[in-house]
Formats: sequence, structure tokens, C-alpha cells
Amino acid sequence: MEAYEAGQRIFGENLVQELAAKAAELPQDIEWHMLGHLQRNKVKYIAPFIQLIHSVDSLKLLKEIEKQAAKHERVVDCLLQVYIADEETKFGLDHIELIELLNDEDFQALTHVRIRGLMGIATNSPSEKVIKEEFYELKTLFDGVKQSYFKDKSYFDTLSMGMSADYKIAIEQGSTMVRLGSTIFGGRPAVN
Repeated sequence: MEAYEAGQRIFGENLVQELAAKAAELPQDIEWHMLGHLQRNKVKYIAPFIQLIHSVDSLKLLKEIEKQAAKHERVVDCLLQVYIADEETKFGLDHIELIELLNDEDFQALTHVRIRGLMGIATNSPSEKVIKEEFYELKTLFDGVKQSYFKDKSYFDTLSMGMSADYKIAIEQGSTMVRLGSTIFGGRPAVN
């Protein structure tokens, strides 16, 4: 509420349960973003109110978002998550999967989903060089996808990259949206 009272209106969460609970409790003019990995069976819990899903990593997930958004007669904005990190624990489409998805007839038929851009998470590394290269690669991919698939679509405008540890590098590399959690709210409490 302190951030809200200071004027912040866009908030994101990594977990569907926390997102749904906070959306129900907090003021209704907040724009909610789903940041974390999203399972298809949980889309129904956020479909009525979510403004932007950052973590779309498959056509199956897009089809479920389409189905749930249609039930609520709305369009849900999404970012396609691209795998740029050198880590097994990260999610996302590789470059080939991304292009295959964009060319898929099922994707092109979606009417309740709007692709606003791309999202990526850099390797958790002390090397600024590694992080900078990964963000540069994603920005280059974003520009190419925009030119090839969304040339006349002004809504394709979001490159979500950079978190509390690396957001300055992300901004230097062309990020239009950063995800700052621990910088503003502190670290998450340890789960026992």
C-alpha cells in the first residue's frame, strides 16, 4: 500500500495464488502483471483481471489464455518468454521455437490474446559481460520479430528484461520494462 500511495499502479507477482489474493484485497485500479512461470491449469484464476502475462512459453499456454480470456470477453496482453540464460532452471522458447510459434496457424487465429513483445531472464551471473550479451541478443531478436511479424502493430512495444540485480544493464541494452521486486520491497521471507 505504501508503493500504491506513492503513485505506483503496476504490480507483478510470480505466483498465481499470491497474485489472485492481492488483486482481491488491493485497490481495483492496479494493473496486475503475472511474472512467474504460468501453468495452464492456473490461467482461469487470473484471466478475469490480469493485464499482462510476461511468461508465455508455449502455444499450448497461449491457447489456454485464449480460452479463458474468451470466457470473460476480453483480450489478454502477453509477452513471449525467450530462453536467453545459460541455466537449466529458466523457462522460455528458444529462437527456433519462437519463430515456429509465430508462424503457426493456430497462433495466428487467436483473437483474445495480444502479443505485446518479448521477455527474458538473464543468467544469474556476476559477469556483466555475460548479462550484457544475453540482453543484447534479446533486443536484437525483439527488433527482428517486430520487423518481420508486427511491423504495423504499434502495440508490439514491450521488451521486458532486467530485474533488481541487472536492471541497469537491461536498460542500457534497450529494455522498455524492468521487474524490480527486491529492490523496492526487499527479499522474500524464507519459507520453512
